[in-house]
Amino acid sequence: MDKPHLTVETSTTHSVEPGERADYWAELITSYHRRLAYEFPGGSDFNGRTKMCRTSKYQLVGWKSDGVTYIRTPHHVRSDSDDDFRLLLTFTGHTELHGDDGRAHLPSGAGCLVALDRPFGFQLGQGTSGVLMTIPRSELEHRLDIGDSLLARPMDLTAGLGRVVTDMLTGLLDESDALDGYQFDAASSRIVDLLCMHARARLTTSTDHLDELDAAIRHHVRSHATDPDLSSASIAHSLGWSIRQIQLVLQRSGITPRELIREERLQLAHTRLSDPSSRHQSIASIAGGLGFGSASAFSTIFRRRFGVSPRDVRHSALADGR
Repeated sequence: MDKPHLTVETSTTHSVEPGERADYWAELITSYHRRLAYEFPGGSDFNGRTKMCRTSKYQLVGWKSDGVTYIRTPHHVRSDSDDDFRLLLTFTGHTELHGDDGRAHLPSGAGCLVALDRPFGFQLGQGTSGVLMTIPRSELEHRLDIGDSLLARPMDLTAGLGRVVTDMLTGLLDESDALDGYQFDAASSRIVDLLCMHARARLTTSTDHLDELDAAIRHHVRSHATDPDLSSASIAHSLGWSIRQIQLVLQRSGITPRELIREERLQLAHTRLSDPSSRHQSIASIAGGLGFGSASAFSTIFRRRFGVSPRDVRHSALADGR
């Protein structure tokens, strides 16, 4: 496996002649995402700049530009497929989303999830700035029940947990030059965690209470991932709830207590294997310390979750740390 690598690039339309800038922008944005159609109300002398940060897993693009409309047609969906999701977050300017359900205004400070496997469009007003984060489908589906109630629907990211997500995204973009691929992916994964927690709060009545319970469960599991006796029963006992309560709260995101425990342990294992300072720990000891019964079983589950073996991650981390 090639060692993980973070690519950071900045681009601006000022690098080309005025009459070529709209075409340059269209090619640039297509290279970040997939095939789209573009409408430039201001003509070919278009102004825009981007900063793109990309690993093999996540991508974050910050931009500021003149007005432009992006359209993903049924033909684009068929001929240039993409299963990943995009989180669109605008900082300034006017944005409108176009979909099967009509138009929706996306105010400054709001975000929305967009799927490229269906037609859509969004229109950015003059001087719009923001970020687009590419999130692998697998990273959302094991955390969140993605449905029409979330896709292309504005989410307020100006307060509470949403504001934390915004601050982390801007911080990740600003500090990307000082990060390596492992650090970028680790931060991106936590952003997705918090985004999903924020999104789940919109899908239920008794929102505040249920979201607090969900956060408490996840915090407890993350804090006790190395406890070999961690189970739904121990979680319920520690938090003073019933096992059934634990199951119902987690059911909102389509996950069971057992699956959550395994996911957090796998994430922690990946972090430890990715950290060169943990090189003194064998893969077997890391697996055993996180409650996996055998190194071979751990390797199978790890590869199924991340697409690579624990040994690959360990070797790449040590090579990257030299």
